[in-house]
Amino acid sequence: MSDATLTRAPARPATLLVRGAHVVDPVERIDALHDVLVRDGEIAAIGAAGDLRPDGAEVVDGGGRHLLPAFVDPHVHLRTPGQEHKEDIETGTRAAAAGGFCAVLAMPNTTPVVDTAPVLGALLDQAARDARVPVGFLGCITRGMGGQDLTEMAELADVGAVGFTDDGKPVADAGVMRRALQYQRLAGRVLALHEEDPTLSANGAMHEGAVSARLGVAGIPSVSESVLVARDCQLAGYEGGRIHLQHLSCVASVEAVAAAKAAGVQVTCEASPHHLTLTDEDVAELDTRLKMNPPLRTAADRTALVDGLRDGTIDCVATDHAPHARDEKEVAFEQAPMGTTGLETAFAALHTELVVGGLLELGVLVDRMCAGGVPFGVAQPRIAVGQPANLTLVDLGRRWTVGENGYESRSENCCFAGRELQGRVLLTVAAGAVAYRERSFALTAA
Repeated sequence: MSDATLTRAPARPATLLVRGAHVVDPVERIDALHDVLVRDGEIAAIGAAGDLRPDGAEVVDGGGRHLLPAFVDPHVHLRTPGQEHKEDIETGTRAAAAGGFCAVLAMPNTTPVVDTAPVLGALLDQAARDARVPVGFLGCITRGMGGQDLTEMAELADVGAVGFTDDGKPVADAGVMRRALQYQRLAGRVLALHEEDPTLSANGAMHEGAVSARLGVAGIPSVSESVLVARDCQLAGYEGGRIHLQHLSCVASVEAVAAAKAAGVQVTCEASPHHLTLTDEDVAELDTRLKMNPPLRTAADRTALVDGLRDGTIDCVATDHAPHARDEKEVAFEQAPMGTTGLETAFAALHTELVVGGLLELGVLVDRMCAGGVPFGVAQPRIAVGQPANLTLVDLGRRWTVGENGYESRSENCCFAGRELQGRVLLTVAAGAVAYRERSFALTAA
């Protein structure tokens, strides 16, 4: 799938025929009814609906359904090692498959953090035993995520790190960031940056604005993000480095990225489903499942993110899947940890609010959900003969209530819990193997 090191447990290559599905692949410029034959894990043929013979392959009825390239999530928390009561590699990648993802990239803010080659090597070994879909791991930028001493990035890259990040914490010191950009060029991996000035965000629990004032909750101003976005774009341009900005949340950040790209800076960025579909008004009931960092911001910020996703300023969608144990979230809003799960709901939430809502074309959403690995050297999945089968079959008309049948994830702290969404993943093929099949959706013999 790419030159990046992605690992999964052994799985039997699929041989199946998806018959008569509406295939949408913006990269291959496909938007039509087709049969798609997968043989031994590879796309063997694409034909007009009803034309391909199964020749021993299992048959999937694609009638009335859409077949898409499977998605790639560049920002998940699998909580291994050390926090397996929240999630682990097996449950997290199972949730990813249920959401239509064929690959995910995991953050290093674990216990211990992934700042040495032995820790990373152990993770890769565990993924080779437990991962349902290919998973890659980012190493830390600084030792212990302390923001001062750089890790041995080249050594981590040699072992298999797909990038570097102190996600959850910013590299607040500009001098350290400059040295990281210099070292990054030697290591050959992108720096993924959590942009937050902690002296501005302080102890805030939600977006600083009219809603936080009304609720009496300490706020996190949007400028705490945008000032570091602007700084790091300038530093990356000065040093000729490559950066990927995580979970943008506000107008000023989008504007800063657009300006940096226009100036030739090597910068990519992501936005999360919750920031693209919800606002701080949704936090009015102080449901801790809606507490995340960066926080949900205003309707104007949300509009800027959607516009940026549409015009390509924002390169991809990333869930920032952040599972927590139930007792950790069942406390007062200010005391609860930041983060929401998102792998199982990302496509449905975005399809419901943006595509059905008339704000985004389906092809644009598919493209942005498939492009998440590109900044890290992971090729974008394509529906083309000779390509590994990375496919998801979805029912775009299917309405369902989030959480009504539980979750594949170990955690339940989903910000969309109880909401009715439209669009359901029925089947996911990841790196050539069936990784997920809805329980009520069975393959049929030819």
